[in-house]
Amino acid sequence: MLSPQPHYQAPGWFTRNIMNRLVAGLTHRGVSIWGSRVLETRGRTSGQPRQTPVNLLTVDGRRYLVAPRGEAQWVRNVRADGGRLVLILGRTRQRQVAVEVPVEDREPILRAYLTRWKAEVGVFFDGVGPDSSAAELARIAPRHPVFLLRDAA
Repeated sequence: MLSPQPHYQAPGWFTRNIMNRLVAGLTHRGVSIWGSRVLETRGRTSGQPRQTPVNLLTVDGRRYLVAPRGEAQWVRNVRADGGRLVLILGRTRQRQVAVEVPVEDREPILRAYLTRWKAEVGVFFDGVGPDSSAAELARIAPRHPVFLLRDAA
């Protein structure tokens, strides 16, 4: 039996060509939109820097990255590079190490993420929202990687 394909929902033309570029441009200029950062990872095959806008989430003093679209390229790059990444806001570059949160521990983080950004990303969560039950959040947790961020040594 074949294993299921990783879940990923590609951005549409408007998001890819307008919104991502707008948010990344503002973030590069030091303007954070609701916690936005530019995530820089090293490409898995090219080794070249890859950048994408992300929403940085803080819960109980800890910082997280959530992949609302699923197994995105940035997720694969972070995993392949041992969790190393850089968060960019203006001229500030923060080297971080991302540790993947186990599926069974994602529910409160996904709930907090949806509380903050449901209007922006809710469509990627199969009708599950911040007021959904723990069981509903647990059902979608395997499809949405979550990473705890730590300052790089």
